[in-house]
Amino acid sequence: MQTRYFEDIKDKRLLRRGNSILNRLFSNSVHSIRRLAANDAEAKAFYRFLQNDNVTEADIIRNMSANCRSCVAGKTVLCIQDSSEINLYRHRNRIVKDDTIGITNASETGLGFFIHPSFVLDAESMMPYGFSDVKVWNRGHEASAKDKSHAKNMAPVSEKESYKWIESSLKSKAALSEADSIIIIQDREADIYEQFCIIADERTHLLVRAKANRILTDRSRLFEHLEGLPKQGTYQIQLEGDKRKGIKKRTATIEVRFSKVTITSSQYNDKSLPSSKDLYAIEAREVTEGVENPILWRLLTTITVEDFDTALLCIEWYTCRWIIEEVFRILKKEGFNIEASELGQGKAVRKLCLLMLETIIKLFLMQIAYAMSEEQVAPQSCFSEDEIACMELQMGQLEGRTDKLKNPYTPTDLKRYVWVIARLGGWKGYASERPPGVTCLWMGLQKLSSIMQGWMLFRNVSKR
Repeated sequence: MQTRYFEDIKDKRLLRRGNSILNRLFSNSVHSIRRLAANDAEAKAFYRFLQNDNVTEADIIRNMSANCRSCVAGKTVLCIQDSSEINLYRHRNRIVKDDTIGITNASETGLGFFIHPSFVLDAESMMPYGFSDVKVWNRGHEASAKDKSHAKNMAPVSEKESYKWIESSLKSKAALSEADSIIIIQDREADIYEQFCIIADERTHLLVRAKANRILTDRSRLFEHLEGLPKQGTYQIQLEGDKRKGIKKRTATIEVRFSKVTITSSQYNDKSLPSSKDLYAIEAREVTEGVENPILWRLLTTITVEDFDTALLCIEWYTCRWIIEEVFRILKKEGFNIEASELGQGKAVRKLCLLMLETIIKLFLMQIAYAMSEEQVAPQSCFSEDEIACMELQMGQLEGRTDKLKNPYTPTDLKRYVWVIARLGGWKGYASERPPGVTCLWMGLQKLSSIMQGWMLFRNVSKR
C-alpha cells in the first residue's frame, strides 16, 4: 500500500500544497482550514489552493484513481458504491449560491451537492486500495415540477440521475483494468436492468441487492420464486446490539436459497438491449425466533452461483457494503464534519470533500492492517518519522505493567503505532477486546495531533 499523495498536477507549487493539505487532514483530523494551517500565511495558501481553477475536481479524482490503480494489478477486488448528500444549508446566508451547489433530498432545508464514490478493497484481505472513481454533482436551485406521466420513465437512462451507477461502474472498469477480477457491489437503488446488460463481462461482475420484484421469463415474480426454493444451507452470524435503536445483541440464524433466473426488460428500457438477461439470485433469510425485523437480503449477481459456498461468499462480499457507510460517517458528523466547513464557495467545499475521502483511506488502512495478524505494513505508509518517534516516547505512558498491556508489535510494523493511536482514542489495549474501530482511531489521531504540537515545540526549544 503506497503513501497517498498527488503526483499528476503540473504546477509543482500546487502539487506541494495539495500534498501538504492531505498530510494535515490526516494528522489533524479537522475540517477547519484555520485549524489545519500552522499560521495565517499557510491558511491563506490552503484557501487559494481550494479556490484555484487550475486545480479541478477532475484533477483530484484522477489522482485518487491513479493511487488505486497502482495497487490492484493481478488481484480480485471489491468495488463498493453508494451515494451521500453534503448539506450546507446551515451556511446558506454565507455560501455563494452558484452552479456548484443546489437543492438536495432534504427538501426545504437542503442546499449542497452529492457524492458517489467507488471504494475499492482487496476481496481476500479487505485491504483498502482507494477510490476508482468519485462522481460529484449537484441539482439546480429550484425544485422541478414532478412529472406524473410516463415521459420521465421513457427518457434514456443516460439522462436520469440513476445513471450515476452505470457511469461510475464504467469508469471503475477502466481504472481497475489491471485487476484480475472486479466485483461491483451496490445497494437496491442500483437494481437497473441496463446495468446488468452493459457492465458485466468475463472479469467484471455485479452484486446488487434486488429492489424490484421483477417478472421472470416464466411470468413468476422474483421474490416469490426465491421464497419457494428449497433451502440450500444455513449459517450463523453474531450481530452487535444498538442501544439507541433498541436492538439487542444476538446470534442470527440465516437460511440461504439460490438459483439461476432470467429477468426481462420492461417497456421503459433501452430497446437496443436484449429482451432478457440471465442472472443468479440469492436469498439470505433470518429465521431466528422472536426477532422483530429479521435480516432479509435478496441479491442479484452475474457471478455463477451453483453451490452453497459460492452463495455464502457472495453474501459475505455484500456485507462489506457497510464499509462505505463508515466512510460517509467519518466524512460527516462523526469525523471531519465536512458540512460544518467555513468555506464560502461550493467548489472549494467539493474539493475539500475529495481530499478528505482520500485521507480516510489511511484510517481504514490502519484498521485493516491491525486486524491482519500475519502480514506487516510499513509504518511510513501512514506516519512521518517525527510522528513515529513521538509515539515511541508515548509508548511508555500507554503500556501497563503486565504483559497483556504491553505493545506486542515491532517498530517495522504499522500495527505497533495503530496500537498507540487506539490507546490514545480510548481503546483498553487487551487482546481479548474487540479490535479498535475507525471512530476510536479517529479520536486517537486528534489526540496525537495535540501531543505532537507540544512535543515539537519542546524539541525545538531544547535544541537552542
